[in-house]
Amino acid sequence: MGKAADLSEFDREQIVMDQRLGTSITETARLVGCSRSAVASIHAKWINDGDTSSRRQGVGRPHLIKEKGRRRLSRLVKQNRRQTVAQLTAQYNAGPSTSVSEHTVQRTLLDMGLCSRRPTRVPLLIKRHRPRRL
Repeated sequence: MGKAADLSEFDREQIVMDQRLGTSITETARLVGCSRSAVASIHAKWINDGDTSSRRQGVGRPHLIKEKGRRRLSRLVKQNRRQTVAQLTAQYNAGPSTSVSEHTVQRTLLDMGLCSRRPTRVPLLIKRHRPRRL
């Protein structure tokens, strides 16, 4: 069973305002549509830190190739579609951005939907097939 989604920023601010106005935790929870423990923890976080931001927004390691780098990589691919990942990595690392590995470039290309394909080999049409095809 997965975790529930975080409350929106509006809901968090509404919880803080309701608690500052003296509304009970149960009433606030019913108004926002969440549990009493969520209301209590958000209010306690606001009292202690002065902030109600979610901790789950920064989960995982940040991408090494940001959006600008993805656009640059896409441009490099479109210049010459027959380049290998090693050649693309060398060109990408020659630029002003941080140095990345071939594996990172390959993973980024797959995320962007750019994957390599080999054309399928099919037998050529013979004279008997041409009129049937038409």
